[in-house]
Amino acid sequence: MKKQFVFLFLPVLFLLACNISPQPINYGEDACHYCTMTIVDHQHAAQIVTDKGKAYKFDAIECMLNYLRENKNVNPELYLVTDFMNPGELIDATKATYLISKNIPSPMGAYLSAFHTKEAADKTKMKYEGKLYTWEEILDYFNK
Repeated sequence: MKKQFVFLFLPVLFLLACNISPQPINYGEDACHYCTMTIVDHQHAAQIVTDKGKAYKFDAIECMLNYLRENKNVNPELYLVTDFMNPGELIDATKATYLISKNIPSPMGAYLSAFHTKEAADKTKMKYEGKLYTWEEILDYFNK
């Protein structure tokens, strides 16, 4: 009976251990996986979750992008960034629109912010100036 229980329980445990989902960012406590600074900025944090369910948290989008550039062996399943207009809310980084504006500082000095919609990014650009990027374009920008 015990062997049957173990064989039934192990697959369930395995599935729970490989849960691919974002982890909450504990602002003021968690450290950036790239630069080790404490994550405090609710408008610029980012996160990747690997295909094995491991979450890497970053204090800035630029830290995530620099980490990805330097660590090609990581297999992210989820790319997440904070929506500038909704501080603390993680959104799909591959669908976000990015703004680099010298008038909106980010934690590591790249002046990079992410927006859930292109309309929100356009509206912010009208107010703060700068240049808009898609996910593919911002990856190229950081891989130069």
